[in-house]
Amino acid sequence: MSQEIQITFDAHDPRTLSIFWRDVLGYVHPAPPGVDLPDGADPLAAWGDFLERVGVPEERRNSSSAVEDPEGRGPRMFFQQVPEGKTAKNRVHIDVRSAPGLQGAERMAALEAECSRLVAMGAERLRRHEPEPPMSVGFIVMTDPEGNEFCLD
Repeated sequence: MSQEIQITFDAHDPRTLSIFWRDVLGYVHPAPPGVDLPDGADPLAAWGDFLERVGVPEERRNSSSAVEDPEGRGPRMFFQQVPEGKTAKNRVHIDVRSAPGLQGAERMAALEAECSRLVAMGAERLRRHEPEPPMSVGFIVMTDPEGNEFCLD
């Protein structure tokens, strides 16, 4: 039997980073425990109300955030606030599969389009790796708004 996994990010601003990754992946913020959200309700507003209701001090209300795949296929992503900054390259990173099945110029054009979308959302483009058959089909290295490396693959 396989195990479910959660990917955890250390962050300065968990809420903002969770919004970025929500929009990159098409994920959603889950509702607070025991809260049924009506269609169209803002889960983040519901979390604010929930945390206030249960007495979490305002300065602790951005200590964590999470996003989930609405279809239940991908891993949950959790963002936890830490005081220290990022100091080195990630040893593990996420590959965002933006052009599965595409090859050559068509693939790189799709990656470039996604790269432009993500840069507009606060990501930074680091470098482009051209296709080098048969070992590489090409990819773009980027960072999220807090400097965590990921690839458009």
